[in-house]
Amino acid sequence: MGAAFDTLLEKVKGEVPCVSVDAARARLNNGATPLLIDVREREAFAEGYIPGAENIPRGFLELQIEGVSNDRSRAILLYGDDSQSALATRDLVNMGYKNVSYIDGGLGAWKDAGYETAKDRPLTKAETFRYARHLIVPEVGERGQGKLLDARVLLIGAGGLGSPAAYYLAAAGVGTVGIVDADVVDVSNLQRQILHGTSDVGRPKVVSAYEKLKDMNPACNVVPHQIYLTSDNVMEVIEPYDIVVNGCDNFPTRYLINDACVFSGKPIVDGSIFRFDGQVTIFPCDKEGPCYRCLYPEPPPAEMAPSCAEAGVLGVLPGTVGLIQATEVVKLILGAGDPLIGRLLMFDALQMSFKNFKIRRDVNCPVCGDNPEITELIDYVAFCSGVNLSELPKEAAG
Repeated sequence: MGAAFDTLLEKVKGEVPCVSVDAARARLNNGATPLLIDVREREAFAEGYIPGAENIPRGFLELQIEGVSNDRSRAILLYGDDSQSALATRDLVNMGYKNVSYIDGGLGAWKDAGYETAKDRPLTKAETFRYARHLIVPEVGERGQGKLLDARVLLIGAGGLGSPAAYYLAAAGVGTVGIVDADVVDVSNLQRQILHGTSDVGRPKVVSAYEKLKDMNPACNVVPHQIYLTSDNVMEVIEPYDIVVNGCDNFPTRYLINDACVFSGKPIVDGSIFRFDGQVTIFPCDKEGPCYRCLYPEPPPAEMAPSCAEAGVLGVLPGTVGLIQATEVVKLILGAGDPLIGRLLMFDALQMSFKNFKIRRDVNCPVCGDNPEITELIDYVAFCSGVNLSELPKEAAG
């Protein structure tokens, strides 16, 4: 059997293309970067790999490759041990991939040439068990789970949207979840705010949230912020976090969060609800995508935007919208899929329909535009009340 396999291997090597580590590195460094796949087992991959490589063990290659790339013309570079690489290349060629080759000598030759290698954040045994279903998802795997464990996400509000978002982010393994909310639990919250129970009525929402999330995932670092956000404290609060999830229900805080995130370059995963309707988008808060002010330059009159307490909301609606927000956060952390940047997702629960609308950055936006007029935080209560800030004394408008 050994001799027969060696004969087969030599035959396959003569039929499929092979490149040197020098040629592979040159191809990886040029503009049209090929898809790089490490076909070794997960345990070997965890010990180190060529930067940028996706790990698809050879035994799963034919099952999983189309989930990574279904483009038969895309350039693909493979590497593994001596036999894995050639046989995996043959398998992809047989599936119709037309531009596949393997790196001669694999990782060993790459190291011998003195080229850089990478190593993912190691998972503990407990983490491996807890996130086992993530680890077998190609878009997550150990590398993606490590990203989730290292991520820091701040939720604005522990109410209808913050509750489901927080639950699933903590469950997914987001390492640090901060929650900003100054309110206490009211019995009228319990129809939709699932972080809280009847025994929590009268208690601070951040305390109730902390206890529920720590019970869900004791390893999650839950950081309660029992404060009202203002122009004086918002920059300090958001500074340690990578992503902000906005679930607040008032316009002054929405504009405050938007401007603070634009100034600090932090993306906002924004959600809102009204009776049977919800919407979600991502404001990247950079020069590439829109910010909240691009979509809503000025707040609407109060009578045109009643709160949930005034207009009502279907109790299950924030569950759907909050979960979409959590999904978008996970995608941003993993760098997977097509996030809702430049798109507004509208959800109609009565019709059970979703619609996408394109939204664009406004080059004349007063905060993120080409020539911004607002370059520091303002009095957002006055702004949302329709007060002309230019007419206020400096100490009032600051």
